[in-house]
Amino acid sequence: MIDYVKGELAELTPTTAVVECAGVGYAVNISLNTYAAIQGKTVCKLYVYEAIREDAHLLFGFAGKQERELFLLLITVSGIGGNTARTILSSYSPNELVQIISSENVGLLKSVKGIGPKSAQRIIVDLKDKIGRTPLSDMGVATSVVGLPNQEVQEEALAALVALGFPQAPSQKVVMQILKQQPDATVETVIKLALKQL
Repeated sequence: MIDYVKGELAELTPTTAVVECAGVGYAVNISLNTYAAIQGKTVCKLYVYEAIREDAHLLFGFAGKQERELFLLLITVSGIGGNTARTILSSYSPNELVQIISSENVGLLKSVKGIGPKSAQRIIVDLKDKIGRTPLSDMGVATSVVGLPNQEVQEEALAALVALGFPQAPSQKVVMQILKQQPDATVETVIKLALKQL
């Protein structure tokens, strides 16, 4: 099993990173959290989960081990595959997701595209005890990988835009552009400016 890939970041989109290692380019499926963590870098290290199916060999990559641990927990839930788990991790930071599951917040889980009330309930029932055994501070480490002072503002604004029904990838791009121009903008300011551009 591949534990991680480390090399030159050859290509990057909000959903995929191509990491070149020893002349081989690995296409790795990533979440928006990981995208934000590695954006602007020329070299990166992604912790990997390898999904081998009859029709495809897929790599899912994560900027931190904590996000990968959450991904591995999510895919143990019946009806939650790799892409759905990635969507959940794109909607919430690892720390937020741990809080949502621990507090049994079905409403926030249901707001993720592709997650209905039954799936949200199943995630909470299956994972609440497992997540309870993992210290929250450990799970939150992945969010600090980015090292941006406005990371929290970025995540909150993006979550709000997605909740309003805007697609994640364009919303992420607009939010990041706004924060590049106005690093000290509040969540409300970012959302208002983003709504004018989306």
